[in-house]
Amino acid sequence: MLAALFAAPAWAQQTQPAQQAQPDATIKRGGEIVTQPARDVGVARTKIPPVLEAAHEDPYGLAGLGRCRHLTQAITELNEVLGPDYTIGNEKKENRAGKLAEAGGKTVINAIIPFRGLVREVTGAAPAQRRLEAAIDAGFARRGFLRGVAYSRRCRL
Repeated sequence: MLAALFAAPAWAQQTQPAQQAQPDATIKRGGEIVTQPARDVGVARTKIPPVLEAAHEDPYGLAGLGRCRHLTQAITELNEVLGPDYTIGNEKKENRAGKLAEAGGKTVINAIIPFRGLVREVTGAAPAQRRLEAAIDAGFARRGFLRGVAYSRRCRL
């Protein structure tokens, strides 16, 4: 079974040449999976970007955003951290072989640490992950809010 999990990425590369346009994302995701045990025991920490910390503190604030260019800049800063915003008609095809390989990799890596959930709570990794997820949620809320304000002001985005 492990052979099939490790063979899936090679198979995906052979059968999906159009999907090779995003090797950086694949490499980044693979690196995240491999370094998960270090984050679980608190050795490696994920830093919350300052723009998300600010969004978490005041997601609906408009201080310093009096002009369209300021709104556009604030939205751009959030896009750089969160990735592109949702647009209609921009659906991506899912790479099933890649998802299978990712799931297999996560299973193998997560099996390294027994009682992973408990270890994450004791080391502080789980609360840190919850803080990061709350900041990301606030970033999404802020971006949507700013887009609405920009739209109401008839700013070009």
